[in-house]
Amino acid sequence: MRRSSLLLALSLSVAVPRVALAQAPPGAEAAIQLGRVFTEVAARALPSVVTLHVESDPRGDQQLYDAPGFWGGSPEQPQRRHGSGSGVLLRADGVIVTNHHVVDGATRIQVRLRDGRSFAGRVLGSDHSADLAVVKIEARGLPTARLGDSDAASVGEWVLAIGAPFGLEATVTHGVLSATGRGGLGVNEVEDYLQTDASINPGNSGGALINLRGEVLGINTMVVGRGSGIGFAVSARIVQQVMRQVLATGRVTRGWIGLHVQNITPDLGAFGAPGSGALVSAVIGGSPAAAAGLRPSDVIVTMDGRPVRGRNDVTRTLATHAHAEAVAMTVLRDGQRLNVSVTTGLRPGEAPPPSAPPPPPPAEPGPTGFGITIEALPANFAARLGVPAGLGVIIMEVWRGLAADRAGLRPGDVILEADRQPVRGTDDVMASARDGRAVFLIRRGMGQEYVGLAVGNAQ
Repeated sequence: MRRSSLLLALSLSVAVPRVALAQAPPGAEAAIQLGRVFTEVAARALPSVVTLHVESDPRGDQQLYDAPGFWGGSPEQPQRRHGSGSGVLLRADGVIVTNHHVVDGATRIQVRLRDGRSFAGRVLGSDHSADLAVVKIEARGLPTARLGDSDAASVGEWVLAIGAPFGLEATVTHGVLSATGRGGLGVNEVEDYLQTDASINPGNSGGALINLRGEVLGINTMVVGRGSGIGFAVSARIVQQVMRQVLATGRVTRGWIGLHVQNITPDLGAFGAPGSGALVSAVIGGSPAAAAGLRPSDVIVTMDGRPVRGRNDVTRTLATHAHAEAVAMTVLRDGQRLNVSVTTGLRPGEAPPPSAPPPPPPAEPGPTGFGITIEALPANFAARLGVPAGLGVIIMEVWRGLAADRAGLRPGDVILEADRQPVRGTDDVMASARDGRAVFLIRRGMGQEYVGLAVGNAQ
């Protein structure tokens, strides 16, 4: 017995080896620390990136993730398009920046936050020239991201792209900045892109490209071929200019000075070295440039104190100036440096911007304010659903595009509870809606679920 006990003890000691703590291999600690930075930055930024579900005219963009049937309609309906994109909360009162192509032609916008809340969105203003739009939801105290200095971004630095590719919300990818100030792609009139190899796909449009300080360097807008590692984000300085104008006037105007410029090539060495400025090839008569004394053959070498390497730099700088703003330039003329100030004007035929943004939407109709009409539940219908006598009201009508419709309610739904209290008549429902929001327990057929509603998305 002693021998067998000894053998058993030996076998157990062999079968159960001592577990050693895992240690990082030599040189891995720096990578582990970088991974922690990614994790922390993503955790801070994710709450400010939202998903936009959009119902629109069927002329949407391929960068939207197609989501047929999201609103409960038939996927075969050809008259409307359903898709999703991303957006970034930049103000705590619900101001969101996204891409123009995400909301272009939108008839309904539903904004879903990271915490699961959902709000109706409205477009305050849109700028197709730079593919940006500003959307508003009615809420307070929301998590926000901060715009960074895209001009200070460096090629090769780490960045994270956050959005909802293919409808997969809160997706984070990482990469590096491949290039800055990218233009001349011929996609949009105003092109000032950050290029990245962070994975960007349809549905990422409107999401955030952030640095390791958690600052938004750009708004993700497009990719050259899926999986190619060539994605583009509109620079933060263009975003700032668009948001400022939209919030002030509801639209975007860009400074026009009335000249044509070209790059200096090797065969134009008489004007300087390639990359040393932008050559003025024509000045339009009566334009702000003509009034400032600019002439063909002038070479623009700085604008707003920044070096000008070529035509794209002129376009990018003017894109950040609205109507009636001064642009400081340094030009070379016959070997002499001249300082010139040009006050931007409106493009011929363009109307001046309004003095105020568009007003908020009117209050929603219906006795509850949620866009529904309700009646007492008929006894025979209640019996068929198994609802106790005297309990519940039935929804008779749902106004399209309003709170109840956004929440997915339909005529024929039965409200059993309002704010967790039994509903025995229409007065109970209207009493729960006095503060502009309510939670209903809805019976539909033989199933039931809780639904939250808010008038104008009251919080």
